[in-house]
Amino acid sequence: MNIKKGDNIKIISGNDKGKQGKVIAVLPVENRIVVEGLNMKKKHVRPRKQGQKGELVRIPGAFQASRAMVVCPKCSKATRVKHAVNALGKKMRVCGSCDSEL
Repeated sequence: MNIKKGDNIKIISGNDKGKQGKVIAVLPVENRIVVEGLNMKKKHVRPRKQGQKGELVRIPGAFQASRAMVVCPKCSKATRVKHAVNALGKKMRVCGSCDSEL
């Protein structure tokens, strides 16, 4: 999976197409991601104390990682992620457009 927690991504398909957000959770076994403020779901919360009312809380839901592309911080484009090895022999993620490190 090329998307990591903390990456800025752009949605390329679905109801939220064209929106951008920050990844807050990655589920690599299921190939899904959770993005801040996107794919919002409603959750019913029970009252915990006497006299308190139940409420509807909106939380971000997970969706397929293939529906998102990483946004390069340097060129601000949604790009594919390439992998390269630097001079020290360490593997790193690189922008597909401008070859800058992600």
